Amino acid sequence: EFSGIIQDTCALRDQYCPQAKISVLSNSTQLGRPDVVEALRMCDNRILKLDSAIDATMRLIDKPVNPNLTVEQIGEWLSLFDGNFTLQTCFLRGVYEGQVIDNTTDEELQAWYDIVDTLRPKQVMIYVIDRETPLKTLEKIPAEKMEAIAAPLRKKGIDIVVSV
Repeated sequence: EFSGIIQDTCALRDQYCPQAKISVLSNSTQLGRPDVVEALRMCDNRILKLDSAIDATMRLIDKPVNPNLTVEQIGEWLSLFDGNFTLQTCFLRGVYEGQVIDNTTDEELQAWYDIVDTLRPKQVMIYVIDRETPLKTLEKIPAEKMEAIAAPLRKKGIDIVVSV
């Protein structure tokens, strides 16, 4: 019922507060559905997540319902917005069920930079774990590392927001 909810939200905004902006944060896993894409196109701000550009890491971090979901699929879906969206990524490291998670390695970052270059979102938001998680083996990435991650995108003129 996502599409109907967005339609109702737009109608209420138009009636009561036409200057308000409608923003939706999505984990991007349902962008393969045309009705979801059309509903998101009605929104002023689409904030779409991609926490890793490498399949295995994305699956560890995001635990998609579809275990066969790939970064390539998500990238194709994100491209449907022709850059008119904000790409959001959480950077973290740690251990989960005996597997190391670290989307800040050189390999991870290069793959992520490549997908940002391909998608050319209007904005990129990167952030770290800010509150305690149920998993005590995850750690917050230091501010200096986050700024270093942002630097190459800033040099390319990409609007990037860093939250630490």
